[in-house]
Amino acid sequence: MNLEYSEYKAIVESSPNMIWRAGTDAKCNYFNETWLRFTGRTAEQEAGDGWAEGVHLEDIEMCLTTFTASFNNREAFEMEYRLRRHDGQWRWINDRGVPFFGEDGSFIGYIGSCMDVTEKIEGIKLADMAHNDKLTGLYNRNYLDYLLGYEFHNAGRTQTDLVIMMLDIDRFKYVNDHYGHGIGDRVLNQVAAKITENTRKSDIVGRYGGDEFLVVLPSATIESATAVAVRILNSVSQLTVDDVPGEISVSIGIASRSNEKEAHEVVEKADCAMYRAKRDGGSSFRLFEETLIMKN
Repeated sequence: MNLEYSEYKAIVESSPNMIWRAGTDAKCNYFNETWLRFTGRTAEQEAGDGWAEGVHLEDIEMCLTTFTASFNNREAFEMEYRLRRHDGQWRWINDRGVPFFGEDGSFIGYIGSCMDVTEKIEGIKLADMAHNDKLTGLYNRNYLDYLLGYEFHNAGRTQTDLVIMMLDIDRFKYVNDHYGHGIGDRVLNQVAAKITENTRKSDIVGRYGGDEFLVVLPSATIESATAVAVRILNSVSQLTVDDVPGEISVSIGIASRSNEKEAHEVVEKADCAMYRAKRDGGSSFRLFEETLIMKN
């Protein structure tokens, strides 16, 4: 029995993973050597809630809430947070904890295993930065152009429908000039959210530039696209942002792929229709060639 325990302890201590254990009081009472080498602290310093001193201030509330809620419900958990390494660097940790029980079924506490996943997390963040607009979280112009090109050529290859929708926030310059860019940013964010809420998961939504948004609707007809436009117009018109008086609205231009050779040609058609809607007073959509008019 002692031999088995010694072998078990040797395995745990030499594990490449950082291993911890907590008792029935939710206080940590064990950390293996891998954990202690990582933090550069002693077992006494980490004991109880001492380990939490090394968690990043922005992550500590989430970390403790996740642990406490799982502990109270006797449920396994998985979370990621930043932990200070012995050299002062913040490293992203993937922490998985599970309850464990005695031979008689009684609850004994929790045991957890942690891995440094900084490279993975930072890789994901770099990809997000490359693909997403920082303010709205939508696709940025560069990645939007790439996705648009793919969908355009795919539609040509498969002979399927493709509709492009260009949207512009009405009187946005006035909002920025009179209420400040902070208010303008909130308007952009809320309009972006409404556009996303009223499109399909298969649709591509991006910030085209400034207060313009582009929506790519694969396998969509003009009729289905106009229904999307109506939903967006109605949804945006119900927005209230801080002290901005009057109705927030957008102008929308819609164009479908026909015999164009490049995607930007369809974008230009949608852009042309959008400016027609704007010249006609906004809060409306127009189809390229003006086959249908819809006022909000």
